[in-house]
This record gives sequence, structure tokens and C-alpha cells, in this order.
Amino acid sequence: MELTERFINYTKFDTQSSEDSDSVPSTAKQMEFAKYLKQELEDEGLCDVEMDEMGYIYATLKGNTKKKTPAIGFISHYDTSPDASGKDIKARIIRNYDGKDVELSPGIVSYTSKFPELKEHIGEDIIVTDGTTLLGADDKAGIAEIVQAMCILRDNDEIKHGDIRIAFNPDEEIGMGAHHFDVDKFGCDWAYTMDGGDLGNLEYENFNAAGAKVCIKGVSVHTGYAKGKMVNANRLACEFNSMIPETDIPESTEGYQGFYHLLNIDSRTESAKLSYIIRDHEREKFEDRKDFMEDCVKKMNEKYGEGTVSIEIHDQYYNMKEKIDPNMHVIDIVLRAMQESGVPPKVEPIRGGTDGAQLSFRGLPCPNIFAGGVNFHGPHEFVSIQVMEKAVEVITKICEITGTYND
Repeated sequence: MELTERFINYTKFDTQSSEDSDSVPSTAKQMEFAKYLKQELEDEGLCDVEMDEMGYIYATLKGNTKKKTPAIGFISHYDTSPDASGKDIKARIIRNYDGKDVELSPGIVSYTSKFPELKEHIGEDIIVTDGTTLLGADDKAGIAEIVQAMCILRDNDEIKHGDIRIAFNPDEEIGMGAHHFDVDKFGCDWAYTMDGGDLGNLEYENFNAAGAKVCIKGVSVHTGYAKGKMVNANRLACEFNSMIPETDIPESTEGYQGFYHLLNIDSRTESAKLSYIIRDHEREKFEDRKDFMEDCVKKMNEKYGEGTVSIEIHDQYYNMKEKIDPNMHVIDIVLRAMQESGVPPKVEPIRGGTDGAQLSFRGLPCPNIFAGGVNFHGPHEFVSIQVMEKAVEVITKICEITGTYND
């Protein structure tokens, strides 16, 4: 099977994950694709193919060299975002894209004025949706690229390499993808997630991340008799959120700038709950941001009485740069592979996180490489076939270069 066919075939499976589920994977439909993918890996002749009860898939392409080489891995996730439907995806190829606005369906248009990234792919073959679903290049493009690269290495014995491990997991889009990943079973010295964006993206810095839950206790009294008695939790929720600087929200920040993001408010007179995420690339600033939230709670309680407002903050993941910096050979190999593949590298910080961030802190250095998808999590998502092909080439080059690592 060739790369494009493989990818489009994957998009036919609805694998949307759910934040409202306690099961693993979070949706049963993910398991349907996992079973299919496991069978495909077996059919392609990979070794040690296994899938655990939570849908984590592991497999091996055996080395073809007698040299002692590091064991490396490639990882992608197969769930798609809860932000947009992944059901009945209708992928369409636009050959030799001309740089103009793309009509996905009547009345649904990807305008280049709104999505200027399209113009970076003039002359290429791009895969789009019909505008009613996401595409799923995040991260089924990564899966297709990894499988395709393993087939190329399998069929070209002159490309010498050591053992290559691959793994595919559920629930990355809801932050749970690495939680049940078996690092010891994977057995790699280092790995790469194929989960980045456009051509050349290489990421080994990401946000430090925390979640915060703010609870406000109000007092509900009939409005006619409320003076001196009512504590309106709705109003206190607004007051609390107004303490967050407008300069420190996602809408006002970029690059390395951190932020507080209000996810949702569940509020009525007698009680309110506010959910936030806290992000910063620098660990010291990250800790300062958490302290700021605690201080806001303290000020509210000084004003309205102790116990009126409470907060729970839990760390979610950390900046993988802390773990990559002592292992920069992992990055040097990718940069060389990109150079030999004719891919200009774009080393950028992630304004988010990946499974690789959590895995790096569990002893598996794991930077993130481009998979080609653009405009993730929505109906204007697209991917270039030529970029996907370059990702396959980079994977095979990484394997080849690592095969000479101890020379």
C-alpha cells in the first residue's frame, strides 16, 4: 500500500477521544481502529506485534546489521480531537494546488486570507476535508509515515539499521496518551513522536503545564432581603477572573510567552467553579504563575471571608528541554537526517505539549518531528502529500544514521 492510500484509509475510522470518559481508551471506537492497525502491522511482517487491553500497540522492525546500535523508537497517537467531528470523514486530494481559495463544499471555503499556510504548498498535492469534519492528519499522518518507513526499510536491505520499535496510542488529544505507555516494554534508548506540524518542524521545548480548579462558596438569599446576607458566587467568579492580567491570556501571547486560560465557568448564586490551565516555558515563571493564582485566592478570602474561595492546582507535564539538553545527540541526528533529505529545519517551541514531554520525564528522551498536518482540530485541516513523503524520508534517514551511531 502506498502512503496516500494508507493515510486516507486510516481517516475512514472515527477515533475521536472524549474528555468526559474515565475508560481507557476514552472511547470504544478507538479500539476498532487499534485492532485494524495491529492486524496491518502483522500483515506487513513486523515482529513482536502486540496490543494491550488499553489499546496501546507495540511492534518491532528487526535490525539488519551486526553492529551494536542504540534501539530507537517512533510514536504516534491514533485518536482525533474532541474539538471537531471525526465521523464520516470525506478526504479529497487537490492535485497541483494553485494557491487559490479552496471550496470544501458549497458555502464552506478555506480562504487563503484566513489560512495563509495554504500558499506555502502551491504546486503540491494537498488532502482536504469536505468542511464538515476534521481530517485526522493529527496524527494519522504520523502513523502512516511510520508504517510506510518501516515497509521501505523492510524492502531495502542495503539500508543498514538496528532494531526499530514503533508504538501507537490512544487519548493523546485529551492529555492521557502517555499515562499508560509502557516505557520498559518499549525498550528504547530514545524515541521520536511524529506529531508535529508542517515541513521541517522540530520541537524539543514545550510548556510546563498545570490545571487549576477554583471553587467559590456563595450564599443564596431572596433578592428582596439580600442586603448584608447574599454572597453572589456569579459576581465573585467574574471578579476573580478580572484579576488575571489581560496581557497573560492566549489571545495576547505568542512564542515563549506563558498564559492563564479560563476553560469554563459553572456558576450560580450559591456556588461557582472556574477551570484554568496555566502554561509557561520557564520553570521559575511557571512556579510564579501558580503562586499568583494562590495569591488571588488569598486576596478574595481577605475581602469576603476565609473559605469563600479555594483552589486546587495540579501539574500536568513539564518542559522536555530539561531532559533533551543532556541528550542533544538525539536532536543532532534529526538535523542531519533533515539535511540529507533536503528539508530545512524549523526548530520552534511548542505552545502546548506532546506525549513526548511526559515520556521524556519518564526516562525516554522524545522530541517531536513534523508529520505534515496544518490547521489541526477543525474542518480546514489539510496535509500535503509531498510533506508526508518527506517525513517518511526523514524517518528512514534517522534509522540509517543511527545504524552507524557507534562507528
